[in-house]
Amino acid sequence: MSIEIKNITKRFGKFTALDDVSLNIPEGQLTALLGPSGSGKTTLLRVIAGLERPDQTEPLPLIKLQGIDVSTTPVGARGLGFVFQHYALFRHMTIFDNIAFGLQVRPRKTRPSRKAIQSRVRELLKLIQLEGIENRYPSQLSGGQRQRVALARALAVEPKLLLLDEPFGALDAKVRLELRRWLRRLHDEIGITSVFVTHDQEEALEVADLVVVMNKGKIVQEGTANEVFHNPANEFVMQFLGHVNLFHGRVEEGKAVFGSMAVEQPGAPNGSSAKMFVRPYEVQISRTQSESAIPAKIVRIQSAGPQVRIELTDPSANIIQADIPHTEFRELKLNIEEHVFVSPRRARVFVADYSI
Repeated sequence: MSIEIKNITKRFGKFTALDDVSLNIPEGQLTALLGPSGSGKTTLLRVIAGLERPDQTEPLPLIKLQGIDVSTTPVGARGLGFVFQHYALFRHMTIFDNIAFGLQVRPRKTRPSRKAIQSRVRELLKLIQLEGIENRYPSQLSGGQRQRVALARALAVEPKLLLLDEPFGALDAKVRLELRRWLRRLHDEIGITSVFVTHDQEEALEVADLVVVMNKGKIVQEGTANEVFHNPANEFVMQFLGHVNLFHGRVEEGKAVFGSMAVEQPGAPNGSSAKMFVRPYEVQISRTQSESAIPAKIVRIQSAGPQVRIELTDPSANIIQADIPHTEFRELKLNIEEHVFVSPRRARVFVADYSI
């Protein structure tokens, strides 16, 4: 099921949760709505579901599912499944009955037979890898198991669209990692169009086909994980998607100057302030000074992890973080208090309304 929304605005009192938002999601994709708290991502998900209605009448807001306008269609008639952050399972029902609930409460004319319901639930129990514990109650399950049951309940009614509101937000880091990989495999298997809300950048970049970055009620960038991470549209996206080192400078004769470093910036007005962003893994450390290198002193070394994290300070006491492979660290034989030189392998510069 494809999704098309256009000119959606939603306010809560004086707070604008969505500000003239438009978005197209192709059929079969797993899409992440990513942003900080208050960015509008959950409100957008609820508007798609029909749990919230847009405010404005002009321009006419539009919500289309598979080409059909559902702007005034009740949530129960939109053919979707919704998974909440805190599971929302029925505590007095077994796992089997929780999953079967959506089928059992259908009107008699559309309700499957008892045998068909049992078959569907068993199929879903196998899918979520919880066979053999269908007679347990939610309180007897782990958080990860409860979230899988909530997902199976949403899938039981065979929705054309699956919506998930921070589905792993209440789980610990290890379980989150396992479940998001499981969700990706599940999506590849069943192929249903899915939209999930998250504020976890790593989660969105690892799982989603399409990443929609939101801030202050607007969509600031959308694209594949590679596109939004490696080609951020603005400073917000650059800073929000992972750790960055920030350098301040000014434009001088068509170049953004940062101490001894200069980056071509054609057309930018002289005297404009400039910001250069460098991700830690793009920082190169050397004992030899080059034209673009900055002198720095090593103040901390953290070697536990897949890379060695090195914290340095420049002459202005600004902190610089560098992440280097263990093999490179062993070759350099770096030490705390040692004076070295750092330079960016790749940088992103933003100047006023200009960027490269």
